Amino acid sequence: MKDIFQVISPVDGSVYVERPLASASEMEQALARAAKARRSWKATSVAERADFCRRAVQYFLGHTAEIAEELSWQMGRPIRYTPFEIDRGFRERAFYMIDIAEKALADIPTDPLPGFRRFIRREPLGTVLVLAPWNYPYLTSVNAVIPAIMAGNTVILKHAHQTPLCAERYAAAFEFAGLPEGVFQYLHLSHEQVSGIIGDARIAHVAFTGSVGGGQAIQQAVSRRFLAAGLELGGKDPAYVRPDANLEYAIENLVDGAFFNSGQSCCGIERIYVHESLFKPFVDGFVELTKQYILGNPFLKETTLGPMVRASAAAFAQAQIQEALQKGAKALIDPALFPAHREGTPYMAPQVLIDVNHSMQVMVEESFAPVVGIMSVKDDAEAIRLMNDSPYGLTASVWSSEIEEAIRIGDQLETGTCYLNRCDYLDPALAWTGVKDSGRGCTLSVLGYEALTRPKSFHLKTVE
Repeated sequence: MKDIFQVISPVDGSVYVERPLASASEMEQALARAAKARRSWKATSVAERADFCRRAVQYFLGHTAEIAEELSWQMGRPIRYTPFEIDRGFRERAFYMIDIAEKALADIPTDPLPGFRRFIRREPLGTVLVLAPWNYPYLTSVNAVIPAIMAGNTVILKHAHQTPLCAERYAAAFEFAGLPEGVFQYLHLSHEQVSGIIGDARIAHVAFTGSVGGGQAIQQAVSRRFLAAGLELGGKDPAYVRPDANLEYAIENLVDGAFFNSGQSCCGIERIYVHESLFKPFVDGFVELTKQYILGNPFLKETTLGPMVRASAAAFAQAQIQEALQKGAKALIDPALFPAHREGTPYMAPQVLIDVNHSMQVMVEESFAPVVGIMSVKDDAEAIRLMNDSPYGLTASVWSSEIEEAIRIGDQLETGTCYLNRCDYLDPALAWTGVKDSGRGCTLSVLGYEALTRPKSFHLKTVE
C-alpha cells in the first residue's frame, strides 16, 4: 500500500484532498521519460518551445476561477485575491520569460578573427528538479518551470504537500498545450525521496524555494554530486521611511506589504524603520489602516485577511510577539477587534509592535505572519545599519521623494533587490536573487537563463 499524505485546509480544518506519494518505480519511470525526452526537446526550436508554453499559460488563464478556489482551500488566501496569482503575476512572469528567450538563449559571438568562426552556445543542462512552496505556489514555480522548458530542459516538479493540486494543474496545462511526453512531469515526494532523487545522475539542476532549513538540506544533498542548486530562501525584509516620504502613500503600501497573504511572503515587509520626524503620524496611520482589515473565512467576499496555513505557524508568530512583549515591546492591536481570531487555530489577528529592538526575535528572525515591528531612527545611517543587521537579504524598500538618495542608500544595503516607493513585488525584467541566508542563484530576467544552461564554446578554423 502506498504512503498517503493529506492536505488539511486552514479554512475549516477538514481534509481537502489526499494523495499517494510516488513509488520507487514511478520515480524511476519519471526520470527515464525525462532523460528520453531530452535530446528531441533540445533540438526543438525556441520558437516551437514558446508556442507550447504560451498554450499552457492560456490553459491557466482559462481556468483561473477554479484554480483560485482550489488554492484558497489549500492555503487559505481570501478568494477576492487568489485569482490575481494567475491572471496577473503568473501571466506576467510566464509571458515575459517566453518573450525574451530567443534573445537570452542566442549564441554569443566573439570579436572577428580572420580564418576562424568563434561563438558560445547556451546548452540546456538536462533535467531540472523544481521544488516549489505553498505560499505562492504558482508564482514561485513559474520562475523556474517556464524558463527551464524554454531553455530546452526537461522538468520534474515537486510541490509542497500543502498545495499538490498546483503540480497537477501544471500537468493539465502542458497536456492541453500538447507538450511532448516526458518534457514536463510532476511527482508527490517525501523529504527522503527528494534527497534520493537529487542523488540520481539524471538530475542536472535543482531549483528550490523554501525555508533556510530546507535550503540547507538541499545543499547537503547536492554536495554529494557536482550539481548546482538555485536556493530562494527566507527573508526579514525591511522598509525605511525617510522624512521626505509621501506619508499616506507609504502607510497604505506598507500595511499591504506586511499583511497581504497573512504575511506569508518571503519578500513581505517584516520590519519598518521610520525617521523620527514622521514616527508618530506613521504609526497612527498604520494602526488605523490595519484595524480596517477583516479576518475571517476566505470564501466570504468581505474577508481581507485569511487564516495562516496552519495553527502551528500562527503559534510560532504569537510566541515571537510574546517574547517581544516580555522584553518591553508594546502591542498596538487588540485581537478582540478581530472576532475570528482564535488561539490554537490558523486564524490570527494582525499585530503592530513598537518599542522594539534587535534583541527581539520578531525583529531579526523570519515571522512569515501578519506581524510587524516599527522602530524610530534618527537618520539614514542608523536606518542602513539596522536594515543590514540581519542574517537575511532578499529585498529592502526605501520610501522617499528622492530617487538619487534611494540609489545611494541602496548601494549600502545588503540585499538582492532595492525598491523605492514599492515593496513585495517581483519585476520579471529584473534578476530575482538574495544574499546571506536568503539564498543564492538567480531567477527571472535574462540572467535567469544562465543557471538553466551551460556554456559550450565553438572554435572553428577554416583550412584552405
